[in-house]
Amino acid sequence: MHDAVLRIAGLRTQFRTRQGTVDAVSDVSFDVRRGETVALVGESGSGKSVTALSVLQLLESTGSIADGSIVFDGRELVGLSEKEMRDVRGREISMIFQDPSTCLDPVFTIEDQLVEALTIHGTARSDARGRALELLRMVRMPDPETRLNAYPHELSGGQRQRAMIATALALDPQLIIADEPTTALDVTVQAQILDLIRTLQAETGAAVLFVTHDLGVVAEIADRVVVMYAGRVVEQGSVFQVLKDPRNPYTAALLASMPGAVAGTGQRLTPIEGVVPSLLDMPSGCRFAPRCPHAWDRCHEADPPLAAFDLNRESRCWLEVDGAVDGVGTAEVVG
Repeated sequence: MHDAVLRIAGLRTQFRTRQGTVDAVSDVSFDVRRGETVALVGESGSGKSVTALSVLQLLESTGSIADGSIVFDGRELVGLSEKEMRDVRGREISMIFQDPSTCLDPVFTIEDQLVEALTIHGTARSDARGRALELLRMVRMPDPETRLNAYPHELSGGQRQRAMIATALALDPQLIIADEPTTALDVTVQAQILDLIRTLQAETGAAVLFVTHDLGVVAEIADRVVVMYAGRVVEQGSVFQVLKDPRNPYTAALLASMPGAVAGTGQRLTPIEGVVPSLLDMPSGCRFAPRCPHAWDRCHEADPPLAAFDLNRESRCWLEVDGAVDGVGTAEVVG
């Protein structure tokens, strides 16, 4: 799309292991448009966090981007030097991590850390403290003047997360990547943080790539959804389309396993049997076939392509490609 601030195409990220090199994500493609929130969804081991970390090239030392393209605001990021990526991180793309302890240094005050984030990218130190206080107010930090001089351990979990969000917003980035930012919080604080992210996204106009395993969170915050399984995109579309009418068996299984999704529908909660396959031992054919209740012979023999079957909707499933189920028409292969 011409208004995409981030375009990922054919991304393949590898990790070196003692058993050999494995693909953590393979042939991943999707866009994030300006001002929208895209949720990247899947179970643990699906590749969603690796995809997000690949954008900022924050992979472990054993990881590397082996193929594909990551274009941000018209600029190819794959192949940039570490120095060039440091200029991108924070200033143009920022990240909110699941655990604030990965972002906040316990030996420095919140003010010290916000001021450093600002001055390292060119803000005058004389202006940085005022901006730091402004940021804490922006994220609705209680008593921001006092919290500015606090150390991370003196804050509650929700307050630490607000401080980390303030750090992510410090330089007005065009894209914010939020990697499971509410998982470690209780339900009440989680709702507050989700509401804060929604509000700030509307106020700043930043695009958000929101990584989560929780489709309930997706329903609250996302405009579009990209569902991943075993390192690949298996379905994507608008949040209404995907949650109302999932067209990939894995997406449907995720919804059926969520208490909130089946509440009031008369349907029973159905767990997904089995586990995400090991990167070292991928099944032949469709990667979800060993767990899929709709799998047939072809699913175990050949890997299905990603297919477009509706406006801005795609699914990786032989049922879509072949129209093998009543009500599912033949789709156009896109990758």
